[in-house]
Amino acid sequence: MGKYNEEQRSAADLNEMMQLRRDKIKTFTDMGVAPFGHRYEVTHHAQDIRDHFAELEGEESGPVVRLAGRLTAKRGHGKASFAELMDASGKIQIYFKYDVLGEAKYAQFRLLDIGDLIGIAGRVFKTQRGEITVIVNDFDLLAKSLRPLPEKFHGLKDVDLRYRQRYLDLIVNPEVAETFRRRTKIIQSVRRTLDEAGYLEVETPVLATLAGGAAAKPFITHHNTLDIDLYLRIATELALKRLIVGGLERVYEIGRVFRNEGMDVRHNPEFTSVEFYQAYADYRDMMDLTEKIILTAAKDVLGTTKITYDGTEIDLANVRRVSMNDAVREATGKDFLSAATVEEARAMADEIGVPYEARHGIGAILNAAFEEKVEETLMAPTFITHHPTEISPLAKRNSDNPMITDRFEFFVYGRELANGFTELNDPIDQRQRFVDQMKQRAAGDAEAHVMDEDYVTALEYGLPPTGGVGIGIDRLVMFLTDSPSIRDVLLFPTMKPLE
Repeated sequence: MGKYNEEQRSAADLNEMMQLRRDKIKTFTDMGVAPFGHRYEVTHHAQDIRDHFAELEGEESGPVVRLAGRLTAKRGHGKASFAELMDASGKIQIYFKYDVLGEAKYAQFRLLDIGDLIGIAGRVFKTQRGEITVIVNDFDLLAKSLRPLPEKFHGLKDVDLRYRQRYLDLIVNPEVAETFRRRTKIIQSVRRTLDEAGYLEVETPVLATLAGGAAAKPFITHHNTLDIDLYLRIATELALKRLIVGGLERVYEIGRVFRNEGMDVRHNPEFTSVEFYQAYADYRDMMDLTEKIILTAAKDVLGTTKITYDGTEIDLANVRRVSMNDAVREATGKDFLSAATVEEARAMADEIGVPYEARHGIGAILNAAFEEKVEETLMAPTFITHHPTEISPLAKRNSDNPMITDRFEFFVYGRELANGFTELNDPIDQRQRFVDQMKQRAAGDAEAHVMDEDYVTALEYGLPPTGGVGIGIDRLVMFLTDSPSIRDVLLFPTMKPLE
């Protein structure tokens, strides 16, 4: 009962505060002040003032400035009060004085609440304590805040509320806003690296008649006019490779993809990826470019390639390249590619406690061993190469061993960050791979690739030797901002509605 009563009191207090704020709307209106104002000319931001006027001495006055933002603190009594204004760049101290503003304007100031949005005009000066401050000559109410800001939001344990009400999270937690500024810088860096490498940025459909390009479950919708089901794209791969067939040679797309799958700290139903494809290249070229993109982003945002993630120091420049089979052999002593039969591979898996399914061939069992025994141990940046053909329906077979492909995945902190390969450009082989994938679907693999006749047709016109890569932007942002959950780097993560 104690907790219930406390919640009741909190709700009652909130309602009372909200009513008092609503009452002030009439008070302001009676004073001739619009509670929800209009355009305000801004000449400076808080950070500008701190950067440019640090040299002021004593109470020496600087120039007149105009700022707009949210009132986040208010202190003082009588005829002089200090307050704090927050804009997109940060916070700055502002000073309201009766003798400067006059009776009517100072009375308006006394009515302001924490959270109100105001515009101020005044002179910059430095207090006796050396704090850069703006003495307010005039101000306008721009938007009355009808809800009080949380008093102790920094200590709030309910992260669910932060994700649901991101606007509130951004107001009271400056480090959150910084995370998203870094996200923007990371995307800009990725785009700049690809642009400088001669890539053309393109846009491909989000709605598709087939869900292809990845092993994933799609979201399905229906187009009424055409009376057909459509799928939210699970990857941009097949559309982009069609453009390579068309002769564009180097293309990329940064955009949202959608997968109707589970949710955890690394997965959200919609996420951002960058996929890029280059004609006359192979998986080795793509590894080099992937490494460059990630290192450049780290340098652009952090000024270094050395990061700390979840307390672990990682040097992104210290990269290892090793085949999947060799990585498994190092960890378990088992050489799955030496198995002559599926039975031999199953026996190896049984010996090291790796589960598998009846439909799995040697390649799929090797991949299962990798996921079970190796993947989460890859803390340092690592390219895992030469994935089994069985699990790589769009990758080109290795010329020395048809059981494996010229494919790689890039891991950091035990998490996949990128996937790339030399693209399969043999239409006959591609058709058979699709047929094999359809058999896997029939055997119960809901994520196996569907048949895409038009894509095979495109290959029949000729896809040049091509390398391609997909990088998860959200995971890259997680690493470069030391964020534990993908929800921390998505402005509006998918949430179950409250009942």
